[in-house]
This record gives sequence, C-alpha cells and structure tokens, in this order.
Amino acid sequence: MTQQAINDWNRQVIEEFRANGGKVGGQFAGAPLLLLTTTGAKSGQPRIAPLAYANDGGHIYIFASKAGAPTNPDWYHNLLAHPDVTVEIGTERFAAKAVVLPEAERDRIFAIQAKLNPGFAAYQEKTTRKIPVVELVRQAN
Repeated sequence: MTQQAINDWNRQVIEEFRANGGKVGGQFAGAPLLLLTTTGAKSGQPRIAPLAYANDGGHIYIFASKAGAPTNPDWYHNLLAHPDVTVEIGTERFAAKAVVLPEAERDRIFAIQAKLNPGFAAYQEKTTRKIPVVELVRQAN
C-alpha cells in the first residue's frame, strides 16, 4: 500500500470516527479505537492517527505495531520528539503525555493485548523489533 493510499484510508477512518461518536465499521467495528494527534517530529505540523488501544485499570495504552513492519510507525517517532499529544476516545478529547513503557511493564501490557487481540501477537512474530507500548497519561485541564 502506498503512503498516499494509507493517508486516504486513515482520513476516511478519522472522518467516520468523528461523524459517529468514535464508532467505525469495517475492520475496526467493535474494536476500541482512538485518534492520536501528535506533532510532526520534522514538520512541526499536527498529525492524526487512528489507533487500536487497550484500557487496563483506567490506563490507556497504544502499540507501535505498524502491522509488524520492520520499522516503527511515524506517529511513534513524533511522540518521542513531542510527547504532548491529544487523544480522542468516543466524543471525549483530552491532552495527554505519551510515556514509552519500560521493558517489563511493556511485556505485561503487550501480553494482555495479544491475548485480547491475537493480531498483535502476529505483528510481533512478523518483525525482529520489539513493538513499543506507550501509555497515554491524561493531563490535568
């Protein structure tokens, strides 16, 4: 899939998400989905990515899987450079700090996600890199 095709697909998911209070159809139907707005590491421009997430005890986690590609997704590089992000879940929008989990905590959360969604286990098997897990820590208003 070309970068333009990915961008077009993401744009459609974002529009559907916002038009339907956070609900989308297709491959994401029924899955927990959020929109993550990061600041471009190089461009400084806002970038929005629709992402599957896990909620464990009120903690929100995202996974830099990129479907098992050999490199991390662009949004991951962006949040490393600019950890202040905006999160949309359903109709709620809030500021958060992106915190990459240390290895032991990463392994625990990734195991939970892989059990709930076996696709994530398959992504890890496809790549030699360890897929990063990021906690989105809600910031006070």
